[in-house]
Amino acid sequence: MSVLEVERLSYRYPGATAPALSDVSLSIEPGEFCLLAGLSASGKSTLVRAACGLVPHFHGGDFSGRVTVVGLDTREHGPAAIGALAGTVFQDPETQVVMGTVRAELALGLENLGRSPASIARAIEEVALALGLAPLLDRATHELSGGELQRVALAAALAPRPRLVLLDEPTSQLDPVAGDELIWLLRRLNQEWDTAVLLIEHRLERCLAAADRVIVLDRGRVVSDADPGTFLQWAAAASPPLQTPAARMFANLGLTPAPVGVRQARGTLRAHGLLEGSEDERSGRAAEQAPGDRPRARFRARPWRGAGGRADATPALAMHAVWHELRDGPSILRGVDFSLHAGERVALLGRNGAGKSTLLRHAAALLAPTRGRVENDGRVALLLQNPNDYFLHERVREEASAAALERAGLSAVGGDQ
Repeated sequence: MSVLEVERLSYRYPGATAPALSDVSLSIEPGEFCLLAGLSASGKSTLVRAACGLVPHFHGGDFSGRVTVVGLDTREHGPAAIGALAGTVFQDPETQVVMGTVRAELALGLENLGRSPASIARAIEEVALALGLAPLLDRATHELSGGELQRVALAAALAPRPRLVLLDEPTSQLDPVAGDELIWLLRRLNQEWDTAVLLIEHRLERCLAAADRVIVLDRGRVVSDADPGTFLQWAAAASPPLQTPAARMFANLGLTPAPVGVRQARGTLRAHGLLEGSEDERSGRAAEQAPGDRPRARFRARPWRGAGGRADATPALAMHAVWHELRDGPSILRGVDFSLHAGERVALLGRNGAGKSTLLRHAAALLAPTRGRVENDGRVALLLQNPNDYFLHERVREEASAAALERAGLSAVGGDQ
């Protein structure tokens, strides 16, 4: 039995002028790892919502065709019944995490399934160890970062060991290392637990090597369903924006085939005589160079100079020995000192839970430091991880002016949408 069977599914959201899905048919077998790809607004999230029963039971709208999840017809069984067989993780974990502590969140779904206390405790420990959540089990969920919440939501979906896992961009709030680790963890669980995976991901290079199939949607229709290598060939001809960076680079160099992963890329480069010896050989040659021949990295601090080339001593934003300490918990920020000047563009990096979002909330005065001070030279605009939190109106044109939409390249959606 297929774990997911979609037969000629068409769906239109209430009030929409065009269908989100049109005549979609596909099936996923037990143990398959399937990547669902496509440009924005191609229907990927809608298909996942149909697979977990939210379409049409929650969203309403016009629904035709049939979706079957491990033998359950979604027209006859709602999200609660389907959730026992298919775990789902969406982009915004804050809308999925409902309990006060991580341990209680992981236990909730298992308790609803009637598992024994011993079985629940064992399942929580297993999934917490697998996802690196053991140190967070007794933390309050409202104290977690977006990335940590995303791992908690995934753990809650995996704890009952469902037959199918549906994931809508599960790495969107994870740092690059954690994102890569999550994909390979999913592949390992997919292989060891025989759990089928349907994964939406825009950064295809991070998960192509783990996938068995790539299903591509375009304007609500399936336009390609193939293995990763064949998908890259199709993308080069039919949808270049879906090519991975490595595939695009190989195409520009005239090298084939487009690499699915690092191992295949090395093999292709070696076959064309473009890859030198092993890393040990290169390191040995570098060690043989005279010290004076080796390049030296140099760094020299210099004052910030504005667009006119003049030194600017007044920062637009400055933090002085800023601490943010949780009551009966850890310190999120520890003596932060830095300044930003007009015209600077700065990337703020760090692992999940490092304090990035907390620092931005202090900059925008949404949080006050427990020690230290924050100074700014004017208004600070802040855009956090979930854009839905910012919308107050039903129509795009009511949220922003026509001039603002034009500057953002959104004039096409400023009409009646």
